Amino acid sequence: MAAKSDKVVITCAVTGAIHTPTMSEALPITPDQIAEQAIGAAEAGAAILHLHARNAKDGRPTGDPAVFMQFLPRIKQSTDAVINITTGGSPTMAVEERLAGVMKLSPEMCSLNMGSMNFGLYPMVARYKTWKYDWEESYLTGTKETIFRNTFADIEKISKLMGEGHGTKFEHECYDVGHLYNLAHGVDRGWFKPPIFLQLIFGILGGIGADMDNLMFMKRTADKLFGDDYSWSVLGAGRHQMPFATQAVMMGGNVRVGLEDSLYIGRGKLAASNAEQVAKARRLIEELGYQVATPKEARAMLGLKGADRTKF
Repeated sequence: MAAKSDKVVITCAVTGAIHTPTMSEALPITPDQIAEQAIGAAEAGAAILHLHARNAKDGRPTGDPAVFMQFLPRIKQSTDAVINITTGGSPTMAVEERLAGVMKLSPEMCSLNMGSMNFGLYPMVARYKTWKYDWEESYLTGTKETIFRNTFADIEKISKLMGEGHGTKFEHECYDVGHLYNLAHGVDRGWFKPPIFLQLIFGILGGIGADMDNLMFMKRTADKLFGDDYSWSVLGAGRHQMPFATQAVMMGGNVRVGLEDSLYIGRGKLAASNAEQVAKARRLIEELGYQVATPKEARAMLGLKGADRTKF
């Protein structure tokens, strides 16, 4: 069984690289917007902030460390939340671009996708007739033909560079059952050491579907592979965000919300901010009789190095 805790860690994925500016006015794009929404999410109860960067002019995803540095220090000065920087970047980025930020900034945590996959965003195109920026439609339609690369060599490279080189712990993003076995292989080879933090992801086209039976199966598989040497969290994409978060809490897990994963706060209603989603998740957690973990408690649970050992 997974490690037991009476505290629930809320991760907030603030902007990501899935949704584009046309889709929601609330999606943060500029460094100021990302900083403001990240701080708001932390104030609402998020212990971990999962962060991507975007080009301020048109919202295009970027891995440029200089852009990250336009908002990371401000977030760190304003909140004690754990800052978790992506190594996924976007499905269109080369691995070197995806690693540029974390290599320079040495965060406490970074995400790590645990396998190559189809990552289909192209069905979203049919929902929109016009676009704010020229890049958006082609970016989304292009995912019909590309593979989101995360080979064993890539995974090992990131484990050595960030885990051994920087003392950074990983949010292991598992989009399918095979990704759990990839991670177990990495543990067997010494690439990763407990405590392991799993992010079980449901509802992305190309990954496992958003069915509760799949959540149960993923959890049983993780128990079999990792025993009690791991903690886990659940990400339900789109309309599955809050139902899967609720089920995860009842099963003893942690939750991830944020505008990277869903633009909505309820059926047909766009969220006004990341903080609104975090506040809703917190209400659900507390109404179910659990407590929300503080950043200090999350650091202890996940074995993090501390904010004083980052480079921003």
